[in-house]
Amino acid sequence: MEATDAQSDDLLSELLKPLRLTGVFDSRWHVSAPWAIEGDAEQSCAVLHYIVEGGCWISGQGQTPLELHAGDLAVFPTGTAHRLSDRPDRQGVPLRAVLPERQPGTSGEIRIDGEGPASRLLCAGLHYDAGAATGLYKALPWVLVLDGSQVVKEPLLRDTLCLLASPERPVGPGDRLITLRAFEMALVLALRPLLRELADNPAALPVLRHPGISKALVIVATRFAEPWTIESLARAVGMSRSAFTAAFRELVGEAPARHLTGRRMQEAARLLGETSLPQSAVPQRVGYQSSVGFHLAFRKWFGKTPGEYRSASVSAA
Repeated sequence: MEATDAQSDDLLSELLKPLRLTGVFDSRWHVSAPWAIEGDAEQSCAVLHYIVEGGCWISGQGQTPLELHAGDLAVFPTGTAHRLSDRPDRQGVPLRAVLPERQPGTSGEIRIDGEGPASRLLCAGLHYDAGAATGLYKALPWVLVLDGSQVVKEPLLRDTLCLLASPERPVGPGDRLITLRAFEMALVLALRPLLRELADNPAALPVLRHPGISKALVIVATRFAEPWTIESLARAVGMSRSAFTAAFRELVGEAPARHLTGRRMQEAARLLGETSLPQSAVPQRVGYQSSVGFHLAFRKWFGKTPGEYRSASVSAA
């Protein structure tokens, strides 16, 4: 494998790591034509649609409509507003009109009885920590689609989706946590082959084929605790500071300093929320020599102090 291919693998792996779900709202749709439903843009939420039976069209503003068939899976990584319908030109009703309450941790059902062909879908809103979504993740295309043949090639993904779509899904103690983690696994299993396709298509995600910027992203993802500056990052990837900063902004969508801060904050949040590491030890673990500087940066990023974040995480657990 060439070095650039190995680098792409590292970068794709890092893209998959941050998205630990905080909540899921899932719903089963039983719809017969004519039908069309308009979904609003979701904040800090990926959206998943799995076609169990039949088919549908997905449309987005300024996007070419896509037709889905039974077995296909569509993932909207950043929850872009879109429409699902039996025909691409049909105007729909707002999702909030047919599912007014969509709180994470609950389920819903949509039934539209028409005279035309019937379809059955599993749909889910996958809520994730906003602090975990890097500029690179936010730069993913509005929708990623795995067709049925690709889903079949991922048997664990296929079986997980079938279980989640089943009306006989097990119910009992811990079922919501099991559902949450099952959807989390489905999201990662779906993104893995989709991101591999993107790596082979520079036009879809050019950053994966820019040797300097993709190397910088791997450095930030894996060596964020080191005392990096913009100058030292640029040197590490063999670029001048100005060229590095300009290319990074263009390809990643944010300044390198903000991207580095985001990765450090992401790891700090993980340490505070998922481990018993003393709070005083967190700053140095994520690249801050000053506890005061870390405290200020954390509060600016998350809107709460590290102590408040840990307390909220314990309460949520």
